[in-house]
Amino acid sequence: MSRFSIPIDALTSRMNLSGRFEGLRSQSVSSRFANLRPASEFFDIKRISKPANFTEVQSRVNYNLSYFSSNYAVVFVLLSIYSLITNLTLLFLICFVVGGMYGVGKLQGNDLEIGSWRATSSQLYTAILAVSVLLAFRASLITTFLWLVGATGVTIIGHAAFLDKPIESAFSEEAV
Repeated sequence: MSRFSIPIDALTSRMNLSGRFEGLRSQSVSSRFANLRPASEFFDIKRISKPANFTEVQSRVNYNLSYFSSNYAVVFVLLSIYSLITNLTLLFLICFVVGGMYGVGKLQGNDLEIGSWRATSSQLYTAILAVSVLLAFRASLITTFLWLVGATGVTIIGHAAFLDKPIESAFSEEAV
């Protein structure tokens, strides 16, 4: 069976984002968060200002997205944790699926026998799928996902647009 792969180059070439995702493939989690900027720099209220025009918004967003990328990843993780804490049904669903898959994997292809009742691995996987689909509707999975995307987008783009670049970067951009 062939492996399904999404061509990231085809998706990013139309939006001119090809350079943004190149480092994600070969980067470990520890190296991803190695360039985490200090909170005093991330929450520097002295640098918050209204951009003069859309060109300045684009310039600020491009600079801040690359400069604070690890901090923005932490913001996404914190919002994800918040959404799981406030939606306990979704947290239970995730634990149920992970635990169920682990339990069926521990059978190593053997059938589950409880007394005279017997279930194959495929029947157990089907039961996990059926219960998880029902729980996904109850847990408002799509609503939570859309909230997470929206809250993350507003928070990150808002921060990136209103936080002015440092003075040092303004001098480095000027042509001599």
